[in-house]
Amino acid sequence: MISKRRLSKSENRETLMEDASKARKQPLSKKTKESYASNEVEENDTIFVRFLKTSGLILKTGDNQNQLAVDQIVFQKKLFQSLRKHPSYPKVIEEFVDGLESYIEDHDSFRNCLLSCERLHDEEASMGASYSKSLIKLLLGIDILQPAIIKTLFEKLPEFLFKSVSSDGINMPRLIFSQLKWLDRIVDGKDLTAKIMQLISIAPVYLQHDFVTSLPEILGDAQHADVGKELSDLLMENTPLTVPILDVLSSLQLDTHFLSKVRQLVMDKLSSVMLDDLPVIIKFILHSITATNALEVISELREKLDIQHFILPSWFQASQIKLKSKGRASSSGYQEDNSPNCVMLLFDILKSTLRYEKIISEAWIKAIENIAPESEHQSFDLAMIFIIYSTNTQAKKNIERVLKNKIRSGCIQEQLLQSTFYIHFMVLKDICPSILLLAQSLFHSQDQNIILFGSLLYKYSFNFFDTYCQQEAVGALVTHVCSGNETEVDTALDVLLALTGLNPSAMRLNAVFVKGILDYLDNLSPQQIRKLFYILSMLAFSKHHEASTHIQDDMHLVVRKQLSSTIFKYKLIGIIGAVTMAGVMATDSRSTLTQRRVDLSNEQCKQVTSLLQLVHSCSEQSPRASALYYDEFANLIQEGKMTPETLEWIGPTIFNDFQEAFVVDFCVVPEGDFPFPVKALYGLEEYDTRDGIVINLLPLLFSQEFAEEGGQMTSQEPGQKLVSPLCLAPNFRLLRLCVARQHNGNLEEIDGLLDCPVFLTDLEPGEKLESMSLKERSFMCSLIFLTLNWFREVVNAFCRQTSPEMKGKVLSRLKDIVELQEILEKYLAVTPDYVPPLANFDLETLDVIPHSSSAASAKNKKRGKIGGRKRKADGSKAPSPDTLSKEDNSECDAMPTGRSQLDKELTGKEVKTSVSLQNYSAFFREMDIEVFSVLQCGLVTKFILDTEMHTEATEVVQLGPPELLFLLEDLSHKLDNMLTPSFTKRNPFLKNKGNRNIGFSHLHQRSAPEIVHYVVQLLTPMCNHLENIHNYFQCLDAEDHSEVGGPGVKAQEYHIMASCYQRLLQIFHGLFAWSGFFHIGNHNLLYSALEILASRLKQIEHEQSLEELVSQSFNYLQNFHPSIPSFQCGLYLIRLLMVLLEKSTAPALKKEKIASLARQCLCRVWSHGEKEKSSIFNEHLHDMLCIYLEHTDNVLKAIEEIAGIGVPELINSPKDASSSTFPTLTRHTFVIFFRVMMAELEKTVKGLQAGTAADSQQIHEEKLLYWNMAVRDFSILINLMKVFDSHPVLHVCLKYGRLFVEAFLKQCMPLLDFSFRKHREDVLSLLETFQLDTRLLHHLCGHSKIHQDMRLTKHVPLLKKTLELLVCRVKAMLVLNNCREAFWLGNLKNRDLQGEEIISQNSQESTADESEGGTSSQITKSKATEDGEENEASDEEKEQYSDESDNSD
Repeated sequence: MISKRRLSKSENRETLMEDASKARKQPLSKKTKESYASNEVEENDTIFVRFLKTSGLILKTGDNQNQLAVDQIVFQKKLFQSLRKHPSYPKVIEEFVDGLESYIEDHDSFRNCLLSCERLHDEEASMGASYSKSLIKLLLGIDILQPAIIKTLFEKLPEFLFKSVSSDGINMPRLIFSQLKWLDRIVDGKDLTAKIMQLISIAPVYLQHDFVTSLPEILGDAQHADVGKELSDLLMENTPLTVPILDVLSSLQLDTHFLSKVRQLVMDKLSSVMLDDLPVIIKFILHSITATNALEVISELREKLDIQHFILPSWFQASQIKLKSKGRASSSGYQEDNSPNCVMLLFDILKSTLRYEKIISEAWIKAIENIAPESEHQSFDLAMIFIIYSTNTQAKKNIERVLKNKIRSGCIQEQLLQSTFYIHFMVLKDICPSILLLAQSLFHSQDQNIILFGSLLYKYSFNFFDTYCQQEAVGALVTHVCSGNETEVDTALDVLLALTGLNPSAMRLNAVFVKGILDYLDNLSPQQIRKLFYILSMLAFSKHHEASTHIQDDMHLVVRKQLSSTIFKYKLIGIIGAVTMAGVMATDSRSTLTQRRVDLSNEQCKQVTSLLQLVHSCSEQSPRASALYYDEFANLIQEGKMTPETLEWIGPTIFNDFQEAFVVDFCVVPEGDFPFPVKALYGLEEYDTRDGIVINLLPLLFSQEFAEEGGQMTSQEPGQKLVSPLCLAPNFRLLRLCVARQHNGNLEEIDGLLDCPVFLTDLEPGEKLESMSLKERSFMCSLIFLTLNWFREVVNAFCRQTSPEMKGKVLSRLKDIVELQEILEKYLAVTPDYVPPLANFDLETLDVIPHSSSAASAKNKKRGKIGGRKRKADGSKAPSPDTLSKEDNSECDAMPTGRSQLDKELTGKEVKTSVSLQNYSAFFREMDIEVFSVLQCGLVTKFILDTEMHTEATEVVQLGPPELLFLLEDLSHKLDNMLTPSFTKRNPFLKNKGNRNIGFSHLHQRSAPEIVHYVVQLLTPMCNHLENIHNYFQCLDAEDHSEVGGPGVKAQEYHIMASCYQRLLQIFHGLFAWSGFFHIGNHNLLYSALEILASRLKQIEHEQSLEELVSQSFNYLQNFHPSIPSFQCGLYLIRLLMVLLEKSTAPALKKEKIASLARQCLCRVWSHGEKEKSSIFNEHLHDMLCIYLEHTDNVLKAIEEIAGIGVPELINSPKDASSSTFPTLTRHTFVIFFRVMMAELEKTVKGLQAGTAADSQQIHEEKLLYWNMAVRDFSILINLMKVFDSHPVLHVCLKYGRLFVEAFLKQCMPLLDFSFRKHREDVLSLLETFQLDTRLLHHLCGHSKIHQDMRLTKHVPLLKKTLELLVCRVKAMLVLNNCREAFWLGNLKNRDLQGEEIISQNSQESTADESEGGTSSQITKSKATEDGEENEASDEEKEQYSDESDNSD
């Protein structure tokens, strides 16, 4: 018999390893004995066999199971009693175990002892179950045998650790270890734990995994702490066991502090774990989170968890392979197949945890919210936002808030969203409905950036997800189009347009949804209609025509129906739709394949021409419809969408039609009974009466007016064309674009129209203006408007011509425009209720002006028909189609209201200042962006030729200040419209839409980056103009002409130059404030613009960094500050410098310079028309003061300077004077200064972090000193209401006084709690000063009540509540510092702002005061008594505080 190997508690793991080594090298020795029959019973006279047989268990040999003749419990009980009652007990136990060890030396016998026993069927079992335990498990259930049996098993285990599985498929180590599971009782848990851990340390990896996972089924609760510590140690040493160890630790009852240590250990290993292990690790981390550490753990987890590291090399690559080879089985093995599954499993764990653990969900949101703006957000963060939004319905609002804030701050941009969809699209695909719901919510925002982010969600959802999600995305976009909100409609159509270009085949499957929008055309603006028809045309007239015939049929049906309508609103839809369709059809015919191009091109060219002919014939009887057709057709030609064949057909027709309608020979004398003498004016050449041409404007206008008023010509004869001067400018635009397209931009064929005169009359009103009738003045206004629009289109046409002769004529036409505008202002000032003829025709019926009403008429709002004819009193007469179109439209902006009284007071030259042409911008033709190339013109030499084409004389022409101002104003408006985001206001359904975009339809055909690129090219000439104006004002200052007044030329020139200065700064600000510069694709534009500014100071020799360019540009622009002529110019310059600093990585370096410039503006005397009573000046002063206080390094010192120096100077000065230190501070502007100072003071103290007891003594002293300064400033400001007691000042005191007290409670009182003992006198002084301020606030409450001012009294309840909280908080602070006796409480008397007691009160107030007095008495009884008016003090402390919350006597 082999010697026994016993494992005592003192033996270490080296012994086990030695045994295992020997077992691996030598075969197991067996007892030599004869083979038994297969069913033979073990016959052995040892105590072991005898006791088992006596207790009811028969040992079998071979492969047969041991037989149990009695119930398992009975067997254990009999065996226990036999051993316990044996005479040699406890020695008999050792003999019994020796017999067991001898018996199990045989492999088959040992295996039988580990397998379950066979129940004898002829024996009854009292309470037995169908399952029988093995012999070893039965013996382990006996307490007196368990330690020895366990010792024996652990001695046998090393023999099998490194053996392969036997032929019968039984894994002996697992079978042995399974005997220890689910025991009713563990006698010696610590010893068992030690043995198991020693065994795990030497076992193979696959067995280690099984042994670790079995621990919860073996050990009792008492051993959980010990085994947890052992497993944590093992976790540090053995990385492959991370997953089973964490799985076991999750099942054990462990201390939270211990789990946090393990979690931190695991967190440190996150970067090195395998993807297969990641789901279990994340699950353990999430399940170990508590409410106190949730935010900290989640924040650390998102920093260390790099999902992208796992996904990109495996999942993303595998997904691309699958997309390329659909249907083929993958052959790359485990990694390719398993990686996506592991990632999906990981996200499933995250979803499950977030759905059921509210703490984790909230912590994750907070962790993402707390990411610093300068930190880099990960795609995993955005994916988690989407997942939380889909799993937690209660967190939707919170998620939307966080996401919107991140978008506003620029932390989450398109690149991050794109990478999120690329990396996590498999996960996001499952939550597509939630993503679309989030996009829908973002669409309802007021912020343009948020709306654009929502549009990107739709776009990427369509591109990455399946057909169902695509259908849902298109359906949601169609819903937005039909919502009635202008911004939603525009953005949704832009997304649909982009999707149509990116994935036309997928969009074609969903075309039926887009086609449904045709039923809602009434609700769309013309620009939106244009986009919709372009989308449908792209889907209908693509290469796959056979699949889109139903869309074509519906579109043709809609277009023909709308064109045949007599209502202009619907005819407009038909014209826009038809021309848009023609453009797409022509474009598609040019892009077809070469071999089919001829046939298809001919066929589609016929379709295009027939469609255009249909539009022309349906619109020729309505001037407005014709003008709209000309403009729409011109846009197609400008965009290059017309084929040469179409232009060959349409070119001669357009030329002939224009010449027949509007051009006459110079020698032809107009015939007719005209009210004014007809003259050919504004010709740029000396014409011979035989060959010259002239624009026949006044006769056409007169004939139209005569036809409308007389009624004789309202119905045209058959075949006779209706010629209206309304079509002059649109028809010419179509003509010149057609000629330019056919001749590569050369306009020599029509250059005679640039300098030809116009049939007009003497336009300068002079003294005859007052004697003219209203009808005549209206006629003159219409004539001037039409002439201006003609000249505008002429300038648009010829501005790009390069010859000096053409440039000179263009400059002359600009001067004519400026001159005519001055004349027009004089006429408009004396012609109320006049509505000019339309110049922009893609407007809906109600887009120009609201319906007239009695109230509007009372306010002198302008109404009337186009053409200047006064609206008739009787509207019963049926109008013609043209008349109807004019009646349905009204003015765009009714701002110049209430001018009649002003007009009566103004005479002469003052009349022209009462009308602003900006209010009539909708009635002027749009200037093309190319016109501003004129800004680059210097001196232009124009040659005057004689009749034989010889140079007769030369004339030098240059761009004068009035023409420069005209161009700069137009460019400024264009940039404001194109680059400044419109914060949308939700308009009522079917109400005014697109008013902001009237007159910018050509501009909107270009993208914002294109406009910026063009303006950047103009920066050099604009800098030249800016420097010239700067030199002009410097020369004025040198000549001591700082006071320029009077009606002379000098004053007019001064104001024009100042306006040019302001417009240039506005243009610069609008350019650099464009949010698109942050997009990576536009960085080159920003660099180009900054290089131009930086090069004005010195030549750039090498490529510089962005920071260097920003700094040099800043230095260049700040040099203009000394010469700024007005306060408004100073504000725009400072705003421009602030916008530049936003591009800098270290803006703090220039922050103080901004404050210095703002202070100089506040301390400068502005005497050139700055009216401190005007609302515009007040707004600018408010902004300037805010900039100064926000950028200064010491806000409290700046406030103290203004309130302590400037205001006393104002108080001591005469009534209309100002402060000498701050000349902008007057009695009219005091309330602005006061409001800004109070707001900034409250904002400053609110941002100061409350101190903690752990802070150093120095920090406590600094914060206490800071609060002393803040309270001193507050005291100075509050006391000013005794002098300035107007309602706005008192309102500011009530509002910001309460906010300051609240900030004092939250930020200062914690500081006083632990500063009182060491700085008692400072704290008492601070509280005493603050008490006087709060007493003034209490008096203000009484003043508001006694004067019954509802605007003030609504703030009183909240203020009183805050004052009461302050009283209680001060008492708590004193109690905390063992000075409770220092707090006395009393009642304050009602006093006015001057401190006088309010004696007389009505009965209602007395009743209220008595009830308040009762409350006060209860407070007094419960606390202490103090007379708040007599400054009493206790013996120990000189602290006294009053109850400012009560106002009883």
